Amino acid sequence: MKLSVLDQTPISNGQTSHKTLQNTIELAKLVDDLGYNRIWYSEHHGSSNLASASPEIMIAHIASVTNQIRVGSGGIMLMHYSPLKMAEVFKTLTTLYPNRIDFGVGRAPGGDRFSTLSLHEGRQPNVFNSYDKLMETMMFMTETMPTDHIYSRTLAAPAGAPLPEVWLLGSSGSSAAQAGRFGIGYSFAQFISGGLSSSMLDAYRDNFTPSEFMPSPQINVGYFVMVAETAEEAEYHAASLDLNLLFLDKGMPFQIVSPEEALNYSYTEMDKIQIQKNRKRFLVGSAKDVANTLREHDEKFGINEAVIGTISHSHEARLQSYRLLAKELL
Repeated sequence: MKLSVLDQTPISNGQTSHKTLQNTIELAKLVDDLGYNRIWYSEHHGSSNLASASPEIMIAHIASVTNQIRVGSGGIMLMHYSPLKMAEVFKTLTTLYPNRIDFGVGRAPGGDRFSTLSLHEGRQPNVFNSYDKLMETMMFMTETMPTDHIYSRTLAAPAGAPLPEVWLLGSSGSSAAQAGRFGIGYSFAQFISGGLSSSMLDAYRDNFTPSEFMPSPQINVGYFVMVAETAEEAEYHAASLDLNLLFLDKGMPFQIVSPEEALNYSYTEMDKIQIQKNRKRFLVGSAKDVANTLREHDEKFGINEAVIGTISHSHEARLQSYRLLAKELL
């Protein structure tokens, strides 16, 4: 099984955005050396607790300081942007870094309604044309816009650029078949919904049509993961994300607090039930235990790749989680 990384650039309580992005660079260099397959950066708007609102900028910098790992978006929230601009951005990136760039696309807004309104200059966005936008972006990338299309006379520069890998992100399974019809990769966010199933992945495979972007179906699944030397230590560090996810579920402001603060929080019985429910999205334990779970998912669902998102208050604990899992699986 291939291992990859989703870095949502979480800002721990008391940490500056500058330090967070320096930690992001350190993490990217580490997983590049460890043999992880790719690293993706998310797009979140209006957040004081996540530092990546512009994954295309993160991609450009991280690709410049790493050697072999693929670098991409997980994902670009395409509803906010024109297909031409996204094609130009990613054609520039693939020209600079051939065979290393991924264009991962999400259909969610990546922020609250106020951020979305600001991104669209006070207008309500059309949330129903994401698939059309994705198709037009890919036609700009391949320079195959139909002659009767309104954009047929527009070239997305630079001309003749290598193609990125294109991935459609989903958290409910509704987009799986469409990803197959487009001939692109499908990335399921287990860390959002916890609803991984064979039927959605079969819908992707059954509908897959080879394309210039991908000759055969590729699936990856994203997990929240916390690994440590022992299961007890992993549970200790996981307490920070448990509280974070609980606050998100309640629509409350959240921070990545220390494990001590999270463990001392006054939880209601309903809070405890919700935390256990969220553990469907979150793999916690020793490297051997987590690796065995991932192997079981690979055997059951036939996934090609696990995309690991580790969020902890301690940067060193986060790095160690990736080291230990790599030692077990790579």
